[in-house]
Amino acid sequence: MRIADLGELRGPVLIFGGPYSNLQATQAILAQARGRDIAPERMICTGDVVAYCAEPAETVALIRAAGCAVLAGNCERQLAQNAMDCGCGFDAGTYCDLLSAGWYAHANRSVGADARAWMDGLPDLILFTHAGRRAAVIHGGLSDVSRFVWPVSDVAVFEEEISRIQEVAGHIDLVFAGHSGLMFQRQIGAVDWINAGAIGMPPHDGRVETGFAVLDHGVTFHRLAYDHRGAAAAMRAAGLVQGYDRALLSGYWPSEDVLPPVLRRAACANG
Repeated sequence: MRIADLGELRGPVLIFGGPYSNLQATQAILAQARGRDIAPERMICTGDVVAYCAEPAETVALIRAAGCAVLAGNCERQLAQNAMDCGCGFDAGTYCDLLSAGWYAHANRSVGADARAWMDGLPDLILFTHAGRRAAVIHGGLSDVSRFVWPVSDVAVFEEEISRIQEVAGHIDLVFAGHSGLMFQRQIGAVDWINAGAIGMPPHDGRVETGFAVLDHGVTFHRLAYDHRGAAAAMRAAGLVQGYDRALLSGYWPSEDVLPPVLRRAACANG
C-alpha cells in the first residue's frame, strides 16, 4: 500500500473526484481553484482521472501539469496494469458493466506508457492535517478500491472502512472518498465521512452541474458549471455514444443498476 502524507495544510482545501476524462470539467475545477486562491498544494483528487468521457490523455496531462495531489482510483490501477476492464465493481452483465466496455476501450487506446507509469506510482491513501484534525483520503474503500459506499449504506460499511484506515494511519477525524459519484456527508461516531462527488459526471439529479468539496472551517459542497455541451460533443466525435454523452446533457446516468433502490429516480420521486 502506498501512503502519501501531505503534512499540515493551512487554508481552504479543495477536494474533488472523478475527472473521468472530462477535459472541460477539469479546466473548470482548476479555474475554480484559481478564483478561490487555492494553490495546487491544497488541492486533492480522489482518483479516476480517466473514465467515461472523450479526452483521457488530455485530462491526465492537465491534472499532472496542475501539480495537485492525486489518489489512485480503480481506473488508474487498471490502466497501470494494462488490464482489459475498468475494475469499477459493476455487477457482471448489468447495463453499467456492458457500457463500461466501450469507454474503457477508448481510454485504453488513448493513454500512453508515460501516463500509465505515473498512474502506477499514485498513492492508495492520502493523509493530511487541517486545523488540528487528521484527514484520510481514499477512493472507494481501503478494503477495496472499487467499493461503492453510498449515503444510505449501512453504518457497518463505514465502520469497517474507518477501522481499516486507522489500522494503517492511526487516529483520524475525517475521511474524504470518491468512486460513487455522489456528494454527501455522514457522521460515523466521531468521524466525518465526506464524499466529494465527481467533477466529470453529474450526480444523477437532473442538473448538468457536477460538484466538489471545500474544507475550511467546515466542509461545504459546491456545484461546478462547465462547458458540458462541448464535453458531450467531444464524446460523440469520439464515438462514445452509449449513454454517458447524454448524461452530460440530462443530468441523469444512463443506468441506475449500480445505485441502491432507495436512491433511484422512482424512489426519490415517491419519497
